[in-house]
Amino acid sequence: MFFVAYNILSIFLLVPLILFNIYRGIRLGWPLATAERFGFIPQRLRAKIAGRPVIWLHAVSVGEIIAARPLLKALRNRYPGHAIVVSNTTETGKSTAAGFSEIDLCLYFPFDFLPSVWTILRSVKPCIIIIMETEIWPNFCREAARKNIPLLLANGRISDRSFPRYLKFSWFFRPALRCFSAICMQSEVGRLRIAAIGADSETIRVTGNLKNDIPSHQVSEEERWELRSQYSLPKDCCVLTAGSTRDGEEQYVISAYKELSAQISNLVLVLVPRHPVRAGEIAALLDAAGVRYHRRTTLPDDRLVQPGEVLLVDTVGEMMNLYTLSDIAFVGGSLVPIGGHNLLEPASVGVPSVFGPHMANFREIEALVLHYGAGIQIHTPEELIVSCRALITSAELRSVLGQNGLKLLRDNGGATERHMEVIAGYL
Repeated sequence: MFFVAYNILSIFLLVPLILFNIYRGIRLGWPLATAERFGFIPQRLRAKIAGRPVIWLHAVSVGEIIAARPLLKALRNRYPGHAIVVSNTTETGKSTAAGFSEIDLCLYFPFDFLPSVWTILRSVKPCIIIIMETEIWPNFCREAARKNIPLLLANGRISDRSFPRYLKFSWFFRPALRCFSAICMQSEVGRLRIAAIGADSETIRVTGNLKNDIPSHQVSEEERWELRSQYSLPKDCCVLTAGSTRDGEEQYVISAYKELSAQISNLVLVLVPRHPVRAGEIAALLDAAGVRYHRRTTLPDDRLVQPGEVLLVDTVGEMMNLYTLSDIAFVGGSLVPIGGHNLLEPASVGVPSVFGPHMANFREIEALVLHYGAGIQIHTPEELIVSCRALITSAELRSVLGQNGLKLLRDNGGATERHMEVIAGYL
């Protein structure tokens, strides 16, 4: 009865959904890809996976596809004869996935409209579907189950903020959750939460967080200098990278940088908004603050960003390079109530992080970083200045926090192999 009601409602919502997709595509500068959203894949793309069994992994956006990277590498190594298809919902996620050598084909995830789902499942013909985190679409899940395609939830999590909403709408999620062959949650808390929402407890396993399996290494001076050269940054400066910043944070970062650079002569800020389409908006903030800046896409190769200036990154897929060349990282989405971003990215290259109080989407990682002493949590914009100043002026403090981050990664890996054990049972 649920699925009948859901599909009747989906018919009425189809036109508004298409209009919203067009609006969002125009506003953000994304290709509409309407045919793909309805499940139609051109023959030239289908040819890339023809004749091979297909592993289909779905990751909504940038964060999810980066978290999936260790799993994609393991799948490619263990199943070299399979084709790996990745679907994303956002253009930034798809652009990031397109740079991964493990992937044979990148697609947009279809609208959860029955004809769209039927069409794309006939085209892709997956032998297994892996959905990252908690992306649950009733028609897609049900049709996969009806076709006896194993459906796995990988790296599942339900944040403190999301859990009450999931629980309130458990009647909506329960039928789809019951279609999953296996549900791999990051933690015991996640296991209890998804069971409360309606998942079959027999299908739930605690496999750890794939984000803890991000590759880590001690960055050499030569590697750091080479990357700085690629980004037109002076070798001998102190680089503060503000990564994945969100609306409402940049003015605090710019204000802190302006005050710090007036006191510290060799400081450079690399400012990386989560959504590059906001670069113009951030440029206006820099102009209003009287801070000189250079856009990543227009900076001449022979022009170095000088101390006191800002490199404004208006591209995607470069976050790890930028953390690697940095001395300090501010991880955005945390000074405003967004839920934070992945603190393990700077930790994986031995870079200490500063982050705000709003880390609801990364509670376990936040706890690990604080437990290991790999970063500094602040609670006000004023504390951002104090903490950054302490790190900028003490190479020893930076080194201690950086080494603690690398130890964190060494001590808390293994989620990829636990996921692979589950997947192997269906391949």
